[in-house]
Amino acid sequence: MVASHDVVLVGGGGAGLRAAIAIAEANPRLSVAVVSKVYPMRSHTVSAEGGAAGVIRADDSLDEHCYDTISGGDWLSDQDAVEAFVKEAPEELLRLEHWGCPWSREPDGRIGVRPFGGMKKMRTWYAADKTGFHMLHALFQTSLKYRAVARYDEWFVTKLLVDDGRVQGVVAIELRSGRIQPILAKATILCTGGCGRVFPFTTNATIKTGDGMALAYRAGAPLKDMEFMQYHPTGLPFTGILITEAARAEGGWLLNKDGYRYLQDYDLGKPTPKPVLRSMELGPRDRLSQVFVKEMEKGRTIDTPYGPVVNLDLRHLGERVINTKLPFVRELCLKYQNIDPIKEMIPVRPVVHYMMGGVHTDIHGATPLPGLYAAGEVACVSINGANRLGSNSLPELLVFGARAGRAAAEYASSQKEPGPAVVAQAEDERRRLVHDLLQRTDGRERIATVRDAMQKTMEESAGIYRSGPGLAKAADRLGELEEQARRIGLDDHSRTFNTELVTALELQFMVEVARTMVGSALKREESRGAHQRIDFPKRDDQRFLAHSLCRRAADGSCRIEYLPVTITRWPPGERVYGR
Repeated sequence: MVASHDVVLVGGGGAGLRAAIAIAEANPRLSVAVVSKVYPMRSHTVSAEGGAAGVIRADDSLDEHCYDTISGGDWLSDQDAVEAFVKEAPEELLRLEHWGCPWSREPDGRIGVRPFGGMKKMRTWYAADKTGFHMLHALFQTSLKYRAVARYDEWFVTKLLVDDGRVQGVVAIELRSGRIQPILAKATILCTGGCGRVFPFTTNATIKTGDGMALAYRAGAPLKDMEFMQYHPTGLPFTGILITEAARAEGGWLLNKDGYRYLQDYDLGKPTPKPVLRSMELGPRDRLSQVFVKEMEKGRTIDTPYGPVVNLDLRHLGERVINTKLPFVRELCLKYQNIDPIKEMIPVRPVVHYMMGGVHTDIHGATPLPGLYAAGEVACVSINGANRLGSNSLPELLVFGARAGRAAAEYASSQKEPGPAVVAQAEDERRRLVHDLLQRTDGRERIATVRDAMQKTMEESAGIYRSGPGLAKAADRLGELEEQARRIGLDDHSRTFNTELVTALELQFMVEVARTMVGSALKREESRGAHQRIDFPKRDDQRFLAHSLCRRAADGSCRIEYLPVTITRWPPGERVYGR
């Protein structure tokens, strides 16, 4: 059985649904397929809490938002992409309100905005602290009115079909039945999100296994800036569940074991020797995570069974503020830590949160591989550079989801139907899945063993601080683990909801993505944003004011090239915030 559409979207989260709507609006005659391994409202966009950045107040400007984003990204952001993003973000956020997103309001009826880390002005729109849920709900409901949009809920994509030099669809497994089927298309958009699960301690949902990045990489598209993985400074110990930056935006304090607001002792990038006490908790995420390590080295963190922590104190905000503006934070603390932030402090530690790198795209979401587009966290445009500012990711998936959708619609309108060669490729993929995994009886390796080894390797070698020898050792180890991942043995050989099969395929994706991250980090001999090399502690614009491009070599190794950063109006300078 073969399904055929004009455009297929892989991923049903915010970027995927926004792209689907854009395609339907651009050309209602096009057939659109949204293929998602979970029901769309379970996509990871739903977990975003804090807000979405967009200039709306009279005391703010597009140029200020641009500068904050570029400086926060340590000058690795492409400035043409940033300017387009900043201009279109408020338009997208207003459009989302018209579609039903209930933005929080000021008493006079204006859109409510809150401060966020690295932003000089208050420009982060929010819906209490469930912003991602409300955004995704509005997008999902809006998508339902377009008859051209067909959904493949709980289908897992295993391969991109490439023929005649262009991507012409995907192969996917229907999880309910185990049926392996090609879904052909004239254009394909990847919207699968990030890859935080390559690390053991992350805010990312279990579905964030780098699928789209690995699919593009295997098909021949380069991955860009894969060395830049952001840690968020406030995750709950053990679970890794995120305590949103909104908690600090509303006035929360970070305290060490002595009850001291330790951030005032560090240079967070401000032009003054010490941060202003009122705003220091809203320093950039990379700097706050790095400062946590310094506090730990000084013995000023708190030891717990799940590692060292500091405390996030919200008690002084009062019950009304917490229940009105941070209700989900309180709910998470009560359910997962058995503490009430109205009365008690919240133990937190840095946790892997967001991937700045991803599939290399242009400003319209197009990859170098014809017929393939990408948007959201799976893609690297790049607006985030070496460090994403909080609240930029939600409008990013709207702006570039829409752009990728329109570009893919235009491309698909001029292409011929996929040929028989891709159906033959799909049959080869079906045989691989059945023979190498489902029917394999000699597989010796266990999924959990390989996955734990991969995560431990990444945590030890590619965490907040890195070194050349550590990364080289990790690269060798990941090569061994990739071989082991190919020899996985399954206990479940059935077809119906075979989650073990999906987990094995996800593991193979993750190990391949992890290799690109380590390979890119090893080659970048400088410290910039979220990439901190203890053997190269300074930023080096002379050699590395450039994006890394990782291409898959014939032998499966990672080949690194560099692409200049696009500079328009802001020449590289000292990284500051809060001016």
